[in-house]
Amino acid sequence: MGGRKRATGIVERVDGGVAELCPDDGRPGRWTLLLDGYPQSALDLDDPRRLDFEYMRRVASVIDAMAPARAPLSVLHLGGGALTLPRYIAATRPGSGQRVVELDQALIDFVRRELPLPRGADIRVRAADARAAVEAYAPGKFDLLIADTYNGARVPAHLTSLEFLSAAAKLLRPGGVHVANLADGAGLAFARSQVATLRQVYGDVVLLAEPSVLRGRRFGNVILVAAAEPGRIPQAPLARAGAGDAFPARLVAGDDLTDLVAGARVVTDATAVASPPPPANLF
Repeated sequence: MGGRKRATGIVERVDGGVAELCPDDGRPGRWTLLLDGYPQSALDLDDPRRLDFEYMRRVASVIDAMAPARAPLSVLHLGGGALTLPRYIAATRPGSGQRVVELDQALIDFVRRELPLPRGADIRVRAADARAAVEAYAPGKFDLLIADTYNGARVPAHLTSLEFLSAAAKLLRPGGVHVANLADGAGLAFARSQVATLRQVYGDVVLLAEPSVLRGRRFGNVILVAAAEPGRIPQAPLARAGAGDAFPARLVAGDDLTDLVAGARVVTDATAVASPPPPANLF
């Protein structure tokens, strides 16, 4: 049975709260997913390559740059939302095998019913806790791991620790890349600690964020990209894509990143905390 329709969209109670799919009245086929009022995903069913959220464009720049154009990848997505990035990969890298882990089974059912996945795409979605799924997968299975895991508007604590990130790293093939979408505010204490922790696991880590976020002037998304081999991350195309975006981002790496995270502590299961909540007036 479909969700309740109202003037602003389609509303349904899911395991994690109230989900709403809001159409863009001026652009048919374009939808935004809200969960308890917080924007989670946006997508264009007619053109999955079109990404409205800037953080998704930053993740897409990694997807585009990490392998030759249209070459298929084996991808693990932790966090599903409206399945925007799996649809993007299916459109830009046909033949990719993708596995999606989303905690909320009711949300999966809602999204797949109202916004069906493209025919022929190898996208398999399962309901599970991201950490439990990571610990259950065989090692060396994926080229790319994308972590976009939120409980409401916060990254859960148990998905931020050295123990979790070490388990996730084992799932990557040689040359594999780990991408994480975080949100942080003034001081970037959470993001800085995540960089420090990723650097314990990977040999190459870079950060992408808007300058205003880096300077602590506003709460916003921070994208972390990590790989085992130093030099594996294609910094030049990521920097160009960030600089050319409608909401420009700066790439921070090497000594600049070391300076940014100076004093940040590595996160363990014993010390892990959820990411900070956004300001009440952000949305």
